[in-house]
Amino acid sequence: MKITKFRIAELQVPLKKPFKTALRSVEYINDVVVEIHTDEGLIGYGEAAPTVVITGDSKGGIIAAIRDHIASALIGQSLDAPEKIFEQMDAVILKNTSAKAAVDIALYDLIGQALGVPVYRLLGGYRESLETDLTISLNQPAEMAADGVEAVERGFQTLKVKLGKDPELDLRRLSTITDAVGDTIKFRLDANQGWTPKEAVRILRKIEDQGFSIEFVEQPVAAHDYDGLKYVTDNTPFSIMADESLFSPADALKLLQMRAVDLLNIKLMKCGGIHQALKICTLAEIYGVECMVGCMLETKLSVNAAAHLAAAKSIVRYVDLDGPGLCLTDPVSGGADFAEAQITLSQTPGLGIKQIESLHYLDQQ
Repeated sequence: MKITKFRIAELQVPLKKPFKTALRSVEYINDVVVEIHTDEGLIGYGEAAPTVVITGDSKGGIIAAIRDHIASALIGQSLDAPEKIFEQMDAVILKNTSAKAAVDIALYDLIGQALGVPVYRLLGGYRESLETDLTISLNQPAEMAADGVEAVERGFQTLKVKLGKDPELDLRRLSTITDAVGDTIKFRLDANQGWTPKEAVRILRKIEDQGFSIEFVEQPVAAHDYDGLKYVTDNTPFSIMADESLFSPADALKLLQMRAVDLLNIKLMKCGGIHQALKICTLAEIYGVECMVGCMLETKLSVNAAAHLAAAKSIVRYVDLDGPGLCLTDPVSGGADFAEAQITLSQTPGLGIKQIESLHYLDQQ
């Protein structure tokens, strides 16, 4: 089976509420969709999320990387040798991880379809269902508490709380949310690089003193500050997770060798897709460090692919795949069933995507 054609489209989906972190505020998902066609009539679907403040990948850059570089290198290649295809994609253009992730997702979709098995079984098949958290955006304490109550009413038992702009206000945010939702709900804190190492240690010790139920703390300091991450890990009682510090398997190896963090957050848009994510999982298994599979602001299309990875690997203990839960509408038919906190994998070969509505194709056909 050979690759015959790429098609690129734009997909815009409104969010239920503006998504706010220490880095940005977003009202719409505005992503790039890629279709890879084959000579046997199969189509694989992938999605890339432009997240300039994290990956550096803009929508225009993603489109150009796929159209002008990746597609021309891969058209005519045989899917009977996928390792060669992934090698070629990495050779033809450096970085551009979001563009590579979209193509990688579509390729795995095709491989699963060709072999007649769902991708998560192809990768390991460890479980068939997952439970995700829901993110509470960075706002004033009362609004965050109201969002937390709404999330719990929808069935979410774990809340990922965005912090990181004002340490003292962060404490009030967490206290107000806890008072509103009760002490049976689990919390994950995400500062999105918003604190200095010393600020992080100071605020996390205060959080410990107040007895909040915290599963872990995600990326408390700047992405490049590996020493700062290690300082926070060594001086606070909570498990610390790397997010923006972790893009590649090489990043994972450095973090693990330094013992800079307790946990790793794998996102397909950061590492370039499932192929590279599997390498990070293997390193994590060697070092005995558990992982979370997360997502950017993405639709069900690529979050579905991340769910297949999370379901496949035993080293993945945590799931942060709430993208579909933040969307006002769902243009994607097929794939995993996202029923609020519960995600059930499809048994359809490949990634199970049947149709995507409201695509704006960039080519004429």
